[in-house]
This record gives sequence, C-alpha cells and structure tokens, in this order.
Amino acid sequence: MAHDGRQEPAHAVYLLFAHEPYYPAPGAREVNTTVVAAASLLHPRIRQPDGARIHDRLVRGRRLGEIVPLSTLTHELDGGARWPEAGDWETVTADLLRLVRQRGCDAVSLCLPDIARALVCAGPHSEVRTVDPRSGQQRVYGPADRVKVLVEVGRRLARAEAGCPLWPGDGLLDPVRSRHTE
Repeated sequence: MAHDGRQEPAHAVYLLFAHEPYYPAPGAREVNTTVVAAASLLHPRIRQPDGARIHDRLVRGRRLGEIVPLSTLTHELDGGARWPEAGDWETVTADLLRLVRQRGCDAVSLCLPDIARALVCAGPHSEVRTVDPRSGQQRVYGPADRVKVLVEVGRRLARAEAGCPLWPGDGLLDPVRSRHTE
C-alpha cells in the first residue's frame, strides 16, 4: 500500500530517464539516470496536467513491471513530434529529479556507463556506434544491447524493491484516462 493509503500494484510500470549527472554526496558515485514508479508522475509537485498526461502515455498497453525509457515514449510519439500533446517532458523530468533528490518519492539512482546510457537515450530500434581512437576499429551497439541494459536495470530495481515497491510519493492525483487510441 502506498503511503497515502492507495493500493499500488506489486509490479508497477516504471519510467527510466537520463539527466545531467550529479553527485548525491561527497565521494559518492555520479548519478546520471533515474528510475521512478510511473505513479510518481501524478505527484502534485510535478508540472500538471503534463505529468498526468505523460503517465497515461507511459502506462497505456504496458506489462506490469515494465521499465520504459523516456526515449521509448519519444519514439512512440513520432520521434518527439507529438510531445506537445503529451506534455512538457523536460519540465516534468526536471521536477521528477528534484522530487527524488528531496526524497519526495523513491527512485533507483544509477550511474550507467556511457554506452549503456547512450542506448537508453536512443530509440528502441537505434544503433550506437563507437570508434576506438587508437585502432580506428568501429563497434555497433543495437537493440539487443539496449535490452541487456534494461534487463540489468530491472535486476537493480528488483534488488532495490526487495519486499517493498518504489513509493511514488504522497497525495497523488488521480490518473487521466486518455480518449486517444493507439
């Protein structure tokens, strides 16, 4: 049960988003990516109604327990062209990060390596290419590598949630029900 008395699903849907790196404490590892329960988008300290509309897009048609990168939503919104109808994702993710840092909701804060971070920032069908500056050898990372990153994030999420799902915060707003169809 959430702190405000609402039932939370045992395995909610989650939002994964990258952001400017920060250090939570002196000597701590950098945090550059964060996972929150989708319901955190319904928090009153998140820009509304944008958070509620993004929540609707995020959870629609998902499996319980699914971790959805922000870039996947961008892909689904015609490469970002339809973000204006969903909401201001930049403000919403900035609000979410502030909420996490002020401990207004639970999160899994990650320090993803550069390639892993690039893969979750790229769309689900994208490739990330690297070149070794010494040898000139190229390497291509694709959708299968992105899936591996998401599986590892899922493992870390499962460890963080051991026995207690991520708390999305108190005083959550009611979710909107979209009139749009896929």
